[in-house]
Amino acid sequence: MVDTVFLDRDGVINIDSPDYIKNSSEFHFIPRSAEAVALLSRSGFRVIIITNQSIIGRELAGMAELEAIFAKMNKGVARFGGRIEDIFFCPHTPADNCSCRKPQPGLIDKAARRYGIDPACSCMVGDSAKDMECAVNAGCRFSLLVRTGNGETAAGELAAKGMAPDYTGADLMACARWICTRLKDADPAL
Repeated sequence: MVDTVFLDRDGVINIDSPDYIKNSSEFHFIPRSAEAVALLSRSGFRVIIITNQSIIGRELAGMAELEAIFAKMNKGVARFGGRIEDIFFCPHTPADNCSCRKPQPGLIDKAARRYGIDPACSCMVGDSAKDMECAVNAGCRFSLLVRTGNGETAAGELAAKGMAPDYTGADLMACARWICTRLKDADPAL
């Protein structure tokens, strides 16, 4: 049974920016994404955000700004009756070569330890090849790619690596509906 959905943030839940999302005024939900997160949590899935946030390591924003962004996201999801269980983020830059920056599995591993999650009973939804690789590296049962954010570019990168997500959806709502239809109480052997 799949019981946990890991979600990337930028490009999946909110509109991404090449200049990074540095404060809450720059955070804007992708249409229907807050409703999609709420659909997942109301359907009984544990929803956990797994996100690289190098704005901290790059000194583009501090923890107060990041916490304000997270608060805005949580409030937007709560408006639709949803709940984000937790948020795990990597504050490092790529040069730091850490184990928590996607595609490394460190954030999912940390969440799994904290909540007793079996990654084989989880799925990851993202908009980048790194997200899909992270899902594989962490042992997630399913990986889902959204076409929002960097999804179109990621599809090409994955194809070049001989990888493919289990499902590709137009946006987070399409992925949430697929998860709720296909994975609720699904046998992990699928």
